[in-house]
Amino acid sequence: MTAPTAAPASTSVTARRLWIRTRGLLLALAVLAAAGIALAALRSNSQHGSLDPRSADQYGSRAVAQLLKAQGVSTHVVTTLDEATAATGPDTTLLITVPDLLTEAQQRQLRAATTDSGGRTVLIAPGSPSLGILAPGVRAESPVSVKPRDPGCAQPAATRAGRADTGGIRYAAPDETGDGCYPADGLPTLLRTAPHRQGDTVLLGAPDILLNHRLDKEGNASLALQLLGTRPHVVWYLPSLGDVSATDGGQRSFFDLIPSGWRWATLQLALAAALAAIWRARRLGPLVTEQLPVAIRASEATEGRARLYRKANARDRAAETLRSATRSRLAPLVGVTASAAHSPEVLVPAVSARLPAAGRDPLSLLFGPTPADDAALVRLADELDALEREVRTS
Repeated sequence: MTAPTAAPASTSVTARRLWIRTRGLLLALAVLAAAGIALAALRSNSQHGSLDPRSADQYGSRAVAQLLKAQGVSTHVVTTLDEATAATGPDTTLLITVPDLLTEAQQRQLRAATTDSGGRTVLIAPGSPSLGILAPGVRAESPVSVKPRDPGCAQPAATRAGRADTGGIRYAAPDETGDGCYPADGLPTLLRTAPHRQGDTVLLGAPDILLNHRLDKEGNASLALQLLGTRPHVVWYLPSLGDVSATDGGQRSFFDLIPSGWRWATLQLALAAALAAIWRARRLGPLVTEQLPVAIRASEATEGRARLYRKANARDRAAETLRSATRSRLAPLVGVTASAAHSPEVLVPAVSARLPAAGRDPLSLLFGPTPADDAALVRLADELDALEREVRTS
């Protein structure tokens, strides 16, 4: 009586096995996702509504808007360039929160609209990207920390406000075109350009006096009201990347939108990847003979190659292989060198001289056309064998 054979172990992937294999990876992904969500939640409100007169968080400017309203000054928020330029006028103060975010075309359009408007334009922390157009002749110097500073000038707005939290970007302008206050290291952090047709431009190096959590410090509230309350209307311009005018008429390419720092970083990463590839590349030395684990008979290799030719329907390649091998074997038998073995002008006359007068046609056999079918290919092989035997026995 034979013993019962054990059932083979199942190799199929079950749900339990799949869970055991992937639970570590899934746990790591869950921890990473939770950390990302927590970090995003913690930082989502840090700068929410920055300089927005509708925002009541610490970085918003709703308190300034309420003080202006109490003084009879209206505040109108706009987010597109067309709205900002359409609202300019002699009774309007245009406040631009992020002038450096504007494209060159937007800056030129804004400058053209405000130059002859007769109103006031207030630029918050403008830098080199915008000063050349919005405030010609003014240069941006290295920034300083924001802290309480004395006016250090004779501007009525500054003298009435007194000390205020100023700093940030410092500005340098010719004496005849600017009136600076709140100096830091010899350069003003608040600059008012010379009036043009009853209008002027004010450059503020830092936005701190407009923020809700800084408004009750020093003379910040007074200075904000002095700068923004000179006219009955304030147009509060919050530049947006979704503004259609930011496309510059569709002339900017994809690469123009990529900051230059990212381009250099990409170049450095590509260089590092190339160096790593060179370092880790395999060094190919001389060929080393290796003992095959299994000896394969020549007949099996020949049969395998023949099957490949048949599967690919490559009768031309098979016929040429047969003819080339026959020519190579016949050449030394008829006194032809190996270099001339595949030349019909040399090989065919030498072979014909070794055959009977009514023998085979060596030209069609050794250099003829491709067989039309498999049967013709078999006949060609037989005739080549017969031709070689006749030459050997002649």
